Amino acid sequence: MSDLSDIYQEVILDHNKAPRNFGPLENQNRSAEGYNPLCGDRLRLDVAMQDDVISEVRFEASGCAISTASASIMTEAVQGMSIEEAEALFEKFHRMVVRDGAVSEGGPALGKLEAFAGVGRFPARVKCATLAWHTLKSALADSADVVTTELAGDAYGLGADGGSTHA
Repeated sequence: MSDLSDIYQEVILDHNKAPRNFGPLENQNRSAEGYNPLCGDRLRLDVAMQDDVISEVRFEASGCAISTASASIMTEAVQGMSIEEAEALFEKFHRMVVRDGAVSEGGPALGKLEAFAGVGRFPARVKCATLAWHTLKSALADSADVVTTELAGDAYGLGADGGSTHA
């Protein structure tokens, strides 16, 4: 298992040092901002939608390695997905990180996202790993609210287990 943990750590470090899809997106038609005041992660996500499909997604961020790597891997994973497919992937990813790495059967494959399986052992880091996902969910809903990890009134029904709320 330690070999697998080493590989996962390498994936996270690689995506932190050289994030994919980093930078503004000029032809975006949806965007959202996210903020994790616990560790200072800030994220802007730009999405280009064609019909119900994510044709391109890019991000700009300043934050910890887990937050940046999660955003990078997420942008690779969701391009070409419908809103429903992206939301299903989000739900499966979220269940994995809040359940200490337990990957549920069925649904979309997590692929490189499984690198975050150990995050659940560190509850504060769950918020870092899921910030980009909650921000994506807000962008797909075309919401103008800033997504934050620290407010009451949970908009997504995810609460204290690492979910985000809107500011």
